Amino acid sequence: MNSKTQSIDFRREVPPGDTHERDVCATCGFVHYVNPKIVTGSIVRHEGKILLCRRAIEPRIGFWTLPAGFMEVGETAEQAAMREAREEANAAIVIDRLLAVYTIPRIAQVQIMYLAHMAEPSFSAGPESLEVMLAGWDEIPWDELAFPSVRWALDQYRSVEGQQNFAPFSNPEGEYGNPKPY
Repeated sequence: MNSKTQSIDFRREVPPGDTHERDVCATCGFVHYVNPKIVTGSIVRHEGKILLCRRAIEPRIGFWTLPAGFMEVGETAEQAAMREAREEANAAIVIDRLLAVYTIPRIAQVQIMYLAHMAEPSFSAGPESLEVMLAGWDEIPWDELAFPSVRWALDQYRSVEGQQNFAPFSNPEGEYGNPKPY
């Protein structure tokens, strides 16, 4: 059988030398791995306020989030966080340090969140945002946050605000990104 007539026939099985059931092509043995996606983002600070973006895309259109999104092949996590700030808020940022790494198995994501500051005091809504704003702590629209991890990052940042030395955070105790009524 040549490559033009060979058919693909995926079946669920544990490939030799593996421990997890995967989609394996019964014809050629190709293993289709499905791995978590990496999301990077940042809490961007400027003059005591935090940059927030109102989502213009699903999921959670119209809700507020931090500038964040999926990493692209060929970029570092830091580069991805800076690119996301440019895409969502037309903001040039400087990464200061790692804040947290969250694992959300339900949606197969690992989220890497940084603390950052604006390289220049300029921002506006990008194509994935309806609007952007700098919000003081009491101005954050807590009931309109898009995702549980946005709340986690904000709360964890608040707990170490002004400190130079702290260990990066992970998921809050018992939290794995399940929907919550924020």
